[in-house]
Amino acid sequence: MRLFAAVLPPDSATSELADAARALKALPGADALRWTARDSWHFTLAFMAEVDEATVPDLTARLERAAHRTPPFSLALRGGGHFGERALWAGATGDIPALRLLAQRSDAAARKAGVTMEEHRHYRPHLTLARGRGETGLGPYVDALAPFEGTAWTVDELTLVRSNLPRSGVPGERPRYEAVGRWVLGGGVRVPGGAG
Repeated sequence: MRLFAAVLPPDSATSELADAARALKALPGADALRWTARDSWHFTLAFMAEVDEATVPDLTARLERAAHRTPPFSLALRGGGHFGERALWAGATGDIPALRLLAQRSDAAARKAGVTMEEHRHYRPHLTLARGRGETGLGPYVDALAPFEGTAWTVDELTLVRSNLPRSGVPGERPRYEAVGRWVLGGGVRVPGGAG
């Protein structure tokens, strides 16, 4: 199965970003981009591609320990950027060192569980908003997104997500994401109705 560890922003944060994204979709050329669905927005911490089902119990135990060792931290959505002309993303502000540490711990958990991972790269927190084929310049979208700054929230959970790829062959069909594991950061107990 295709798995990744992630931080999922709360509805309040994605609602603010959705408002900003609506303005981006009004810009020239926006219809040539494939916009990601709000319910799929996340910060990938460690992408694991194909994971053997037999590895999952060890992987989840290691991710639980990684979450337990990482205290909750503050994060907010802010501005954005692009990777070439292929991906437009929203960025983050707040305790980025804590987010990077959680990403490192998630990556290490996967490696120790025997998951083949990509080569280590500097972690750049980003939430993908749209994908292009390289034909639409993304600079104007980044400029329009630059003043955006969302309300901070407390990241208090690490999530393991399964990516179910489209199988129907229907044009425009997107992967479906489902949470297969959730762990409270810092080993605390979640308070119902709490932030995050």
